[in-house]
Amino acid sequence: MQIIKSFFKGIGKTISYINTYFKTFVFLFVVFLILTPSGDNAKLSNANLAQINLKGEISDASNLLEQIYKVKDDKAIKGVLLFIDSPGGAFAPSMEIALAIQDLKAKKPVVVYAGGTIASGSYLSAVGADMIIANPASFVGSIGVIMQGFEVSELAQKLGINEQTIKAGSYKEAGTFMRKWSTEEKDFLQNLANQSYELFTQFVAKNRKLDLNQTSSWADAKVFLANEALKLKLIDKIGNYEQAKKELEKLAKVQNPIWQKEDAIDKFLKRLEEQSASFFANTLAQFFTQVSSQKIY
Repeated sequence: MQIIKSFFKGIGKTISYINTYFKTFVFLFVVFLILTPSGDNAKLSNANLAQINLKGEISDASNLLEQIYKVKDDKAIKGVLLFIDSPGGAFAPSMEIALAIQDLKAKKPVVVYAGGTIASGSYLSAVGADMIIANPASFVGSIGVIMQGFEVSELAQKLGINEQTIKAGSYKEAGTFMRKWSTEEKDFLQNLANQSYELFTQFVAKNRKLDLNQTSSWADAKVFLANEALKLKLIDKIGNYEQAKKELEKLAKVQNPIWQKEDAIDKFLKRLEEQSASFFANTLAQFFTQVSSQKIY
C-alpha cells in the first residue's frame, strides 16, 4: 500500500509541475518574442556563416545530418564551423556524418574545431573538412574498432534461467551474451572488425593524405594530445575557438562575417525540454528511493 501511495505521489508532483510551470514558460516565451529586438531577426536572416555542434556519443545521426543538409543548400551560408566534443560512437552513423561533411565541403568551406575530445567516430566525422583545429588540451585519434559483449551464462545458471533458441543461419547467434562465443563465431566477428578498421583507416588516410603503411603510428586506436596529433598530421593547427572562427571567415572570403544564431523558438523549446527532463528524472529518482526504503511484511 505504501508503494502505491509513493507512486501516485510522484505522479501528483509531475501534474503539479506541469500545471504550475508550463503556463509560466509560455508566458515568458511570449514576452521574450515581444521584447526580442527586430534587428536580431534581421541579423539571423542575413547570416553568412553557420556553426554545427557534434557533442556527446554518436548513436543517431539524423538530427545532425538534417542540419548539415540545411546549411549545404542555403546559398546565403558561405562557410560552416563544425564544433566537436565527442568520444565517438557507432560506426555507421559516424560514417554518415563523415560523408555528409565531405559533400558539404564540395560546396563551401568547412572548418572543424575540436573543443574537447575528437576521437574514434567523431574523428572520422571530421576528416572530410578543409581544416581541423584543436584545443591544446583536446584528445585526438582513437582510430580503431571494438566489439564487446557480456557473457552471463554462469549468472543465468545460478538464477535458474535457461535459454531457448530457434534460428536459421549458422552465425545468427554470433555475439550472444547467454553463452561463450565459439571459435568460429570469434573468427567471424574478428574478420568483421578487421574489415571495419580497414574501411576506417582508408577513409582517414585518403582525406588526411596519410600513409596506410604507417597506421601503427597514427592509428591503432591510439589517443593523442593535440601537439602530438599535429606532428602526425591528424590535425592542421592548434588554437582556440575564436581562431577557428577566424580561419573559416578567411576561407569563406566573407567581407562582413555574420554568424547564424540559433532560432529563438528552437532555443526555447530545447531549454523547456531539458528542464522538464531534469524534473522528471529527479521525481522518478525520488520515487524509487522511497520505494526501495519501504519494508513489506
